[in-house]
Amino acid sequence: MSHSNSRSAGTSTNAMVGTVFLIVVSAFAVASSESTKTVEFNVKPGGVVHTFSEKIKDHECSFTYASQGGTNEQWHMSVGLSDDDRLVSCSVWRPQGKSYLFFTQFKAEITGSKMEYASAFSQSAVGGQKDVPLKEEEYIVGDSSVTQREGKFRAELSKVTMIARTKHDEL
Repeated sequence: MSHSNSRSAGTSTNAMVGTVFLIVVSAFAVASSESTKTVEFNVKPGGVVHTFSEKIKDHECSFTYASQGGTNEQWHMSVGLSDDDRLVSCSVWRPQGKSYLFFTQFKAEITGSKMEYASAFSQSAVGGQKDVPLKEEEYIVGDSSVTQREGKFRAELSKVTMIARTKHDEL
């Protein structure tokens, strides 16, 4: 799947991406009994750049950010790997649903992989609320990362989800 940053179809593109995501997630879940690791970490305000990362086998997920306002928030990071080592997933989110911090920058990355799906959200689903995706112009999906788009990102972030194909296929 290619990730063009110039999308004009809007709703139909979102529907297509959602459908592709469900297919990829279903294939990921059915094709393997994925091993997953979930850890908690603090997102700290103060404007300083912080990085939190977690590894599963040879794959690393990292979340680099700077934020302002409020106090530390408890966040989660999950990394998963399919049994055949071909897909790796990474999610970073605030379990309470919405962050009250203002993010001046963010980058979520899975090293040594090629992005298949990625999305970022201003609110994550909790207590009957739904995920609220960022507008597509607010972030950039690269080959192995998701990052804010300068001048477009509105400083609200509560969740980033990525699924990538490992370089295992090329060995």
